[in-house]
Formats: sequence, structure tokens, C-alpha cells
Amino acid sequence: MENSGTSSFLRTRRLESCFNASSSLSVKETPKRSAKEELRSKRRADIYLDEDGWGSVLISWIRIVLCFLTMMVTTFLWASIMLVLIPWPYERIRQGNIYGHVTGRLMMWILGNPIKIEGAEFSNKRAIYISNHASPLDIFLIMWLTPTGTVGIAKKEGFIHLALQSRLPIVPMVLTGTHLAWRKGSLHIRPAPLNVKYLPPISTTDWTADKIEDYIKMIHDLYVKHLPESQRPLEL
Repeated sequence: MENSGTSSFLRTRRLESCFNASSSLSVKETPKRSAKEELRSKRRADIYLDEDGWGSVLISWIRIVLCFLTMMVTTFLWASIMLVLIPWPYERIRQGNIYGHVTGRLMMWILGNPIKIEGAEFSNKRAIYISNHASPLDIFLIMWLTPTGTVGIAKKEGFIHLALQSRLPIVPMVLTGTHLAWRKGSLHIRPAPLNVKYLPPISTTDWTADKIEDYIKMIHDLYVKHLPESQRPLEL
């Protein structure tokens, strides 16, 4: 009876210590993080974890070398064509677009990422095409998928002024998955699926110069809406 009482007493003490430990843990609160910190944390966690072994890295390097060699060959060929077309500037621009289509398509074929294209009915409009940029792959996709006659300009706000001067509509291109397939500063290309989505054209016929900031915010919010959370731009 005495042993039984001792055992019961020890079990009770253990149970009390368990409850005390759990209750003391529940009192501690995790410090709250700001929305920007949460977004940065999710971006760090959003890593494509397919194959990271030496075999995958080696294949990735081989593909990058093949892309480089392909670009060298196509650049030499089209540079020769453009020299002949110096007196005809429109034809030079057209051949430059064809060079981009061919080179971009060949490089994406070499890299082998599965690609889904949405909104292709908006891809051949006479318009100002804009896109988000998070990876070297974005450049290859833009070279391939912009229509013939397009001139590329790498400016964050240069499209607003172009729209005010030309009154052409703006067609946003939303590129997703490229930041997982080929991260900036890396030479490892992963087989992550890519998605290109053309959004409906935005009319600029009634835009005025005094509302430039409003138009920038409108386009920013549009990308926030259509990009996955890990790829969304930070608040303006």
C-alpha cells in the first residue's frame, strides 16, 4: 500500500509538471512580423527543390553552354543580314525581331522547361508590351514572344511616357515560375514549369501627364493581383 501511494504521488507530480511546462510555453508569444518581412520570408522559402545533385547541375551547365553557342551563331548570321539592310531601317528592326524569335525559341527549347501560354489572342496587337522581370529566362521569353516590329526598352517607367506620346494600348505580360527555374546570380537551371499570360490591352487614349503616378500604381496593382504571392512586388 505504501509503495502504491508513493507511485501514485510520483505520477501526480509528473502530471503536474507536464501541465506546468505546457502552460508556461503557451504564455510565450511569437513576435509579430511586418507584411514585408512575411513576404520576404515566403520568397526565401519558395525554392524549387527538384534535382540538386551533381548530375542535374552538370546538365544545367551543358544547357547554358549550348545556349551561349546558339546565341553566338544566330547573332553572327543576323548581324551579317543587318549590315546588308543598313539603308532600310524598318527591315533592320523586323530582322532584329526575327532574330529574337528564333534565338529565344531555340534557347527555351534547349533549356527544356515546360511552358504554358495564356491570352495568346492579345499577343499580336499593335501595342506597348510590358512584363515583370525576375530571372534571365524572362529575357529569352520576351525575345521569343513579342510580336514582329517590337523595339525593346529596359525602363521601369519609360512605358508611361511612350503611352502618352503614342496613345498605343498597353499589354501587360505576366511571367511566373522563371524565378524558380533560373534564379539571378545562379548557373543552375531547374525544370520548373513556366507560365506566360498576356492580359487584355489597357487603353491609353485618355491618359494625361498629370496622372503619371496613378498609372504607375494601377499597373503595379495589376501585377500584384496576377502574380503568385512569392513573386509579388513590394508595396509602393
